[in-house]
Amino acid sequence: MSERKIFLRIIDVFVVLAGLHCTGLLFNFDYFLINEQHWLWSLILAFYLLLFATIFELYNLNRASRINATLRSIFSTTAMTSLVYLLTPFFTPQLPQNRLQILYFTITIAIALIIWRALYIKLFASSRFNKNILLVGNRVEAERMTASLKQVDPHFNVIGFINTDLKVRIPNEKGLRELHPKMAQRILVRNGIKEIIVGADTDDFNKDLYDWLLSCMEKGYHVRDYIMVYEDMTDSVPLEVIGRDFYRHFPFSRSNQNQLYRLYHRVFDIIASLIGLTIGLVFLPLILIGNLIGNRGPLFYFQERLGKNRKPFKIIKYRSMVTNAEAQGAQFAQKNDARITAFGKFLRKSRLDEFPQFINILKGEMSIIGPRPERPMFTQQLAEKIPYYETRTMVKPGLTGWAQVRGKYGETDDDHREKLRYDLYYIKKRSVSLDLRIIVKTLSTIVFFKGQ
Repeated sequence: MSERKIFLRIIDVFVVLAGLHCTGLLFNFDYFLINEQHWLWSLILAFYLLLFATIFELYNLNRASRINATLRSIFSTTAMTSLVYLLTPFFTPQLPQNRLQILYFTITIAIALIIWRALYIKLFASSRFNKNILLVGNRVEAERMTASLKQVDPHFNVIGFINTDLKVRIPNEKGLRELHPKMAQRILVRNGIKEIIVGADTDDFNKDLYDWLLSCMEKGYHVRDYIMVYEDMTDSVPLEVIGRDFYRHFPFSRSNQNQLYRLYHRVFDIIASLIGLTIGLVFLPLILIGNLIGNRGPLFYFQERLGKNRKPFKIIKYRSMVTNAEAQGAQFAQKNDARITAFGKFLRKSRLDEFPQFINILKGEMSIIGPRPERPMFTQQLAEKIPYYETRTMVKPGLTGWAQVRGKYGETDDDHREKLRYDLYYIKKRSVSLDLRIIVKTLSTIVFFKGQ
């Protein structure tokens, strides 16, 4: 998690609790006050606030820098936080006799967040907080790193780079300033640079450059690997630069052989699947009627997909396309696909079409969280175009995953390449905390009907 996201979370909680406490003192509402009797309730409120703020993407830095998107997220977060807090009396105070306090409670949370986030956009999301950095790598690497960092965070300001490959002289088409270590030392001080980002390929480093980087670290400068910076900023893997160092960047055995994590994953899969199937039974009458009227054909469809270690299995889903959807041959589903029925669009948007896959999860063919299972023919086609694509089958495929909640819908090769960045990040970093983030993001996807 980036420092800015942590900062936003801390201040969000502070301004909301402070605002409620001040409102309680001003209007003599004991429901709001933070004291010895209410401190535990304040922690629960903070938990609800952070949960729904995450679901409604208040900590998406791109959205957080735009006032309209921020306001929509604040109103949704305020409404859900207030509702859940008021409806959990065993963990929160009983509803006040004066129901007007409920209105003040909700309004105070919204106003506190609006004022603070407006200040954040005005002050912290402005260009005055640009982060000056220095790059170390050959010119091709430097240009690639500059473009990627600017795309991730426009506040990155590349002052220049130290060329590690003096044998290859490429014209300076991007306007990057090439520096010598002795010259760079003066630039560091003059421009207030605190961070030096080093390219992935260190084979061209000489002893002088290593010594200079070591001296920078001794002086308090942050020297970081570009891949680590990229992963921290984007929660994905930079496919373009891992190259021959692929296995150095993917500690597969760490998560695959962790018996405790694997046990947790399986227990979680079973419990979540049983809950999911129970909820699915509640919606089954609606789906039967909708399929009868809107789909007019079989309720289920079965399709071969690749599981862990490329082992094929039959995936189960509610049918959302016309019965002869692949009369012209297998093809990827597309956005606004004409083959999707009217009722099928509803099933996809609400994710109800995925519920039968809980059967696959109970059978051990899938997991709740993991890369989405792909068809064998598509996997082969994409593997020929995209390096490392088959790495996705190192773990069980999932009902939801990091690529599903962060990447685009897979229509083009570039879309699949972007989703692979997130899938590889999950394979590399998977943990209980990352699983929880995916679950929360999935709830956000369902709430906003983002399913396709």
